[in-house]
Amino acid sequence: MGCTIVSVVFDDLGQLRELVGEFGSNLKVIAKGMGVDLEQRGNAVHITRGDAPATERLLRDLERLISRGFPLTPSDVEHAIRLAKAHPEADLTQFFSDAILMGAGGRPIAARTPTQRRYVQALRESPIVFGVGPAGTGKTYLAMAMAVAALGKGEVRRIVLTRPAVEAGEKLGFLPGDLSEKIDPYLRPLFDALQDMMSGEKITKLLDKRVIEVAPLAFMRGRTLQDAYVILDEAQNTTVEQMKMFLTRLGEHSRMIITGDPTQIDLPRPRMSGLVHALRVLKDVPNIEVVRFQSSDVVRHPLVAAIIDAYSQFEDAGDTP
Repeated sequence: MGCTIVSVVFDDLGQLRELVGEFGSNLKVIAKGMGVDLEQRGNAVHITRGDAPATERLLRDLERLISRGFPLTPSDVEHAIRLAKAHPEADLTQFFSDAILMGAGGRPIAARTPTQRRYVQALRESPIVFGVGPAGTGKTYLAMAMAVAALGKGEVRRIVLTRPAVEAGEKLGFLPGDLSEKIDPYLRPLFDALQDMMSGEKITKLLDKRVIEVAPLAFMRGRTLQDAYVILDEAQNTTVEQMKMFLTRLGEHSRMIITGDPTQIDLPRPRMSGLVHALRVLKDVPNIEVVRFQSSDVVRHPLVAAIIDAYSQFEDAGDTP
């Protein structure tokens, strides 16, 4: 008795070619990820094993994304598979096409998981938002995108990006060179994200005009930040005093986003992380939103999520190196 074949027919061959990928690369990823057998014949993709309905739904969602002009990449396909498996009821087209802004390369920047969507909504509604969770979940990247979008709409007059300059206290003196050279290694990830969202020429112009400011956390002391979108990155490495200092810089018509991973604290013991302390102290304060990310929200290489889970299991078991 032969296998049941479900045929998914496509009207637009150009869209089908993009969906299938070069030499069938996307179909191979989908087949492996969904646990099915896929074969393209003419204008149809045939499913001969596994969960055909879920796979057909995934193929149709990807087809709709392509029809809307979304430039599908291999990483998008991998993430769409993970999202379809974890949240079968989700409409993938909403996750991928609800763009915050168009990146420098014409690629839309959008939330990719339910947690990311909640995070973006919180960024739109709350003056102070904490994004807490592992690396690769888009905490800082989405905050940067929202900041650039807010600046473009005239909702704020400037963007302030900051992070603790070094672990446990911002002691810059041992590094060679002037201030710019000393802080560059610690602030470079913020510049890298900016370059995904606007041209290098525009970034330089906005930095020169101080419309965008990138500085170590110590430089926030004594200031009131008004009409600004302020992002504190790597907040797990702030001290309690630094975090209090930062939060009390909030001025009129400003938003503060604090991102960090409490499992990656580099402060010398027994000093408490300002991020961990703030989450306890501020848990009942209104208009402060906390969004917690999990390994399932990782949007980098799929292996990153597996690495995070492996470390968590190792630590939960009480194992020591």
